[in-house]
Amino acid sequence: MTTAIITGGGTGIGRAIAARLVADGGNVVLVGRSSGPIEKTAEELGSRALALVADAGERDAMDRVVEIARERFGAVDQLVANAGGHGFSAVADTDDAEWAASLHANLTTAFVTVRACLPALVESRGSIVIVSSIAGIAAGPDTAGYTTAKHALLGLTRSIARDYGPAGVRANALCPGWTVTPMADSEMRHFAEAAGIATIDEAYAEVTRNVPLRRPARAEEIASIARFLLSEEAAYVTGAVIVADGGAGAVDLPTIAFDGLGL
Repeated sequence: MTTAIITGGGTGIGRAIAARLVADGGNVVLVGRSSGPIEKTAEELGSRALALVADAGERDAMDRVVEIARERFGAVDQLVANAGGHGFSAVADTDDAEWAASLHANLTTAFVTVRACLPALVESRGSIVIVSSIAGIAAGPDTAGYTTAKHALLGLTRSIARDYGPAGVRANALCPGWTVTPMADSEMRHFAEAAGIATIDEAYAEVTRNVPLRRPARAEEIASIARFLLSEEAAYVTGAVIVADGGAGAVDLPTIAFDGLGL
């Protein structure tokens, strides 16, 4: 039976990953700064789920999370560094506080969490999934802090894979595209209002209009990919960047204007 620590484990992709791992018979330790979401999720998942309130970017807090996880479940075999957010403005509009908050939320949380978990993961020859984003591959508008931090997560993943592969630890990055989550729903509400779109569903349809699969992902679909990367089925996969974007990255943007013309 495996035990996974999941940061940002109370909602969205983190919650879906937790549910998938518990369904497979594993234990999960859900970490979040707010007690409500992680405690609700832990209650729903049952005795194999433990909720711990902590800032994933604080060393002492994460050292304590690992200690409690090992006391409760005996080992830490898997880590999902999923915490994130902040950084939604262009460079000239980003003040020092927002920049620092973005790096802390998206990059420092992953670094600190991995560092805290590594001794236990070396002992168990465990695996790590760092949840980045397609913002780790390309830039959207007015997301300087978020984009920079998500790109940096790919470097962090590769550094871990190189340095700790000899000890049996695997690390991979997962880059989802638009995924239906509470955070994305909030963005869709703002987008719908600005674009004069009536519903969230219509907003999701619009932002994925040029995505080959023509829809956003479900959180459960992203969770299935994370579950694979964490499992022994991916025993020879490390240092990889797995993009789950419905084919968005395969689109040659300048050719969109040709769609439907039959040329």
